[in-house]
Amino acid sequence: MRSAPTPEPSTQRTDRAKQPSGSSRTALLAGLDGVPWSEIQDSSGSAAAIPRLLRKVASGDPEAARTALGDLRKRICQYGFVVEQATAATVPFLWELAQWPQVNCRAQIIQLLKNIADARQWETTATAYPKLLNHRENPVAWERAARQAVRARRGELARLLVEGDSEIKRATTELARTLGD
Repeated sequence: MRSAPTPEPSTQRTDRAKQPSGSSRTALLAGLDGVPWSEIQDSSGSAAAIPRLLRKVASGDPEAARTALGDLRKRICQYGFVVEQATAATVPFLWELAQWPQVNCRAQIIQLLKNIADARQWETTATAYPKLLNHRENPVAWERAARQAVRARRGELARLLVEGDSEIKRATTELARTLGD
């Protein structure tokens, strides 16, 4: 079986971490199929497309990864501050992708995690319009769950902070500040 070469995320990479093989990549994303994506919502409606987008981000193709991450951002953290029901379920996969040396847009993934951790749009809206908390779908709870999902994996920040890539270091430092670490 022939596999395509995996491009490095940048020419500034200096770490010597072993890159996951194709089977390892599959194992790390295997949990995607265990999430009931079609039963939860993103900004476009059903979140059923999220696994496909995450797999494209992991693909190693720089253009496909950037496009997929942009699409994913619109679906789970629209405008950089409005999270959705599917956001919390997506966060653990974003953390995994941020750890993979062959992912081309790791700094942008870390920035997305920071945006999610900063999200307070629904809470702010609920302060002015408390009836929002009485809706069957509770976006304030989604927002809190998404922030908690980012916070739950903050132990991975130390590994990202020692990266040789300055863009990844900068994004990780900003995320660490947001998380208070």
